[in-house]
Amino acid sequence: MRVNALKQNMKTIVAALSIAGASLGASPAAAQIFLKSPNFSGAPVTTLEPGVVLPLPGASPEETRAALLWSLRAGLNVAALQCQFDPTLLTLNQYNYLLADHGTELNKAYTTLTGYFKKQNKNAKAALTALDQYGTRTYLGFSTVRGQLGFCLTASRIGRAALFSPRDGLGNLATLRLREFRNSLLPAGEQQFPRFLMPYYTLTPIRLEDKCWDKKGQFNARKCR
Repeated sequence: MRVNALKQNMKTIVAALSIAGASLGASPAAAQIFLKSPNFSGAPVTTLEPGVVLPLPGASPEETRAALLWSLRAGLNVAALQCQFDPTLLTLNQYNYLLADHGTELNKAYTTLTGYFKKQNKNAKAALTALDQYGTRTYLGFSTVRGQLGFCLTASRIGRAALFSPRDGLGNLATLRLREFRNSLLPAGEQQFPRFLMPYYTLTPIRLEDKCWDKKGQFNARKCR
């Protein structure tokens, strides 16, 4: 009796697994690096907060919004270059389509930032240099080594959300997801079985302080410790 009952239970389990497998096979594959991903979520960002966006003293609300959007774009650009180790993340394709679908809004943000640095620097060459340094610092702020897996997975999810954002809606997406993007740069491992797969690292704020950069706009790791 017990043997027959056990056989029946095994048949039921196999049948259930077969149905589950068939349903998964019929649905589109989604990028997944962790069994249970770290939670990088954070509150919306509406100002140029230290550790999230580089400071722009005296920036207007429009310039602040442009900086948030430009920082989001920079992060997705870095991900397009650094996350191709996993093609299922689609970070490169997402970024290319982002430029095509939201080019007008991105160009407007760049023009706004250009205007800001022209106001801050009366000399045209100095303004261009300051803008270039700002862009370089923004890109370098998304560099990570130990946190690459979490960063790339988060970039893929944000990139997908960007593709489905309405025209002129990237600024809102930057406000909602930029802190999450920043948090994902921190090392964090598997959450489902952390003791057996990857160690879990405590999330601490990232700081992009002025002391991290020299007068030429170059990153100095020694000063930034």
